[in-house]
This record gives sequence, structure tokens and C-alpha cells, in this order.
Amino acid sequence: MSRNLKIGIFLTLTIVTVTFTFYFWQMYRTPNLQVGKEESFVLYIPKGATFKTVTDSLNKYDVIQDHVSFAFLSKVKKYQENIRPGRYVIPPDATNPEVINKLREGKQDPVRLTFNNIRLKKDLVRRIGPRFLFGEDKLREALSNPEMTAKYGLDTARIISMFIPNTYDIYWDVPVETFLDRMHSEYNKFWNDDRKAKAKNLNLTPDEVSVLASIVEEEQGKMPDERPRIAGLYLNRLSRGMPLQADPTVKFALGDFGIKRVLNYQLMFDSPYNTYRYAGLPPGPIRLPDIRSLDAVLNPEQHNYLYMCAKADFSGYHAFAETLGEHSLNAQQYQNALNKLQIKK
Repeated sequence: MSRNLKIGIFLTLTIVTVTFTFYFWQMYRTPNLQVGKEESFVLYIPKGATFKTVTDSLNKYDVIQDHVSFAFLSKVKKYQENIRPGRYVIPPDATNPEVINKLREGKQDPVRLTFNNIRLKKDLVRRIGPRFLFGEDKLREALSNPEMTAKYGLDTARIISMFIPNTYDIYWDVPVETFLDRMHSEYNKFWNDDRKAKAKNLNLTPDEVSVLASIVEEEQGKMPDERPRIAGLYLNRLSRGMPLQADPTVKFALGDFGIKRVLNYQLMFDSPYNTYRYAGLPPGPIRLPDIRSLDAVLNPEQHNYLYMCAKADFSGYHAFAETLGEHSLNAQQYQNALNKLQIKK
């Protein structure tokens, strides 16, 4: 073999070696997913998915730049045979090993679940269900199943009170039963010994506090500082055996939350939620009360008020009264203000 041939072979092998070395370096070190993009991509891998399922999702949204290197390293790292379901966030300019190791080890990114300002159980289902693998149908079925809700000491009308509005980190593929167990755990954390003692002093159970808090919040959604006063008023009425006569319960019973002026014939609507017709608390919450409303009931303002109506200045606050006579004057002023603005309903 001539010297020149040897040199040629050596140079060729060197070039090939350098080329492959550089390519393998690129495989490991160079960004290959979400390259040049500003936002992360969320990859959802369902149960029973294959490696093709994963790559199809990544390809559909143009996540991978070099498909060969991703597939090769996935094979080397034995990810292709170890697909783990879950929700995974892929950040901009991620490398192959960074993503493959995360997927192979099942290091999910939890769903950051925040819920508030929810009125009906169906609204809760629509807000939460789509965020998780179990979906709306399974959550709706669970919350409507008496045997399931009884597990948490609540019936299907009051199960919504188990959901304390807050922010929670929960894995996307959690079974619906495990999700409800988590909500019950958070409910128990909220209802600590101090809050339970306060509820007991009011002759209320925790779920009854939630029912009353829902009415308080519907009465005063804009000015939370007034909620302890409203709570005190309703507690005064309950202690005297007086019906609550809360307009929001009539709107809930009618299923019309846009009513601005509750009329006399509407007060006669027959429903256990209508607190003009039925004394005591309604069967369940008329909305999902937030923590401020729950604590307003547990820490009510002490006073002798038994009546209230919206202030005639439309400030969002209420005019309170101890006697029916005082209340009638306040109510007339408010009715006059509504008439002046030609608000009929």
C-alpha cells in the first residue's frame, strides 16, 4: 500500500470520525425541540400510547427539528419501549437527552388548577373536567353518584362544598377517585380544629357553613368587607327561626341569575331552595363560596340587624335595619331608585 493511499485512508477515517463525533455531540448538546420558539409545548401522552403516538404528536405541532437524532437516542436510552403516560412541558430550545430522560422517567409537569367564581355543579365540571384525562363525563358521574359522595360525608347536593377555591398542582392522568380524594384532603386541611370549633359555636356543620357562605357571597360579590355583616344578619334570622328570605336563593330556584328586581310572584316559586317559602338553609350551596365568604360566616359581625336591601345609591353596599319599619323605608327608597331608572326586572 502506497504512502499516499495510507494518508488518504487516514484522512478519510479522520473526517468520518470527526463528522460522526460532531453529529453525536449535536445529538446530545444541541437544542432539537421547540428550537427558536418563545413558548413551551405541552405534550399529553395517554395510557397505552406507543412511541409512534408520541412522535406523531410532536411532529403534528412541529416540535422536533431533527427526527432521526431524536428517534436514535430514544432507542439508545430505551425510551421507545418505556412510554409513560402523563403531561409533559417541553421548554424552548430543549435538547434530546433533556426531553427523552424526562419522558422515560415519567417526570410529569402537574396541571396548575385554579377554580373560583363558580355557581353550579355543572359549571365546576366544565371548569375542571377538560383539564384532566378523566374528562367531564366521569367527573359528572362521580359527583352525581350518592355512594361516591357519601364516602366524603356529603350528599350530591352539597358535594360542591368539598371544593375549596384555591390553586392546586395535580397530575393530568390522575383517576377521578384519586382527584376527589385530593379535594377531600384539602377540604379537611381547610376545616382545621379552629374553624370546626367556630362552626360548632354557631350550631352549624362545615357543609352548612358552606351553604350559608354561598348565599352571603351571592348577596355581596363585589364588596367582601360587607360579608361578615351580612353573615351576622342571616345568623340572627336563623337563631330566631325566621326564614332567610334571601333573594339570591329565589334566582337560583328559578335558574335565572340575571334578575335585577325580584317580583312578588317570583317569591312564591315552589322550590326547597326558595328561602322565602322554606325556613332554614336550602339543600345545598347556591354557588361555590370562596375562602373569604366561608371565613365571613365563621367570623360574623355581631349586631342586631334582621333586614337589608341594596342601597338606593347603587354603591354596591346594603342598607341594614333592625326593625321591619326601618327596612320598609330602605326598601322603598331602593324601589324608587329602580323605578327612576325604569328597571322592571
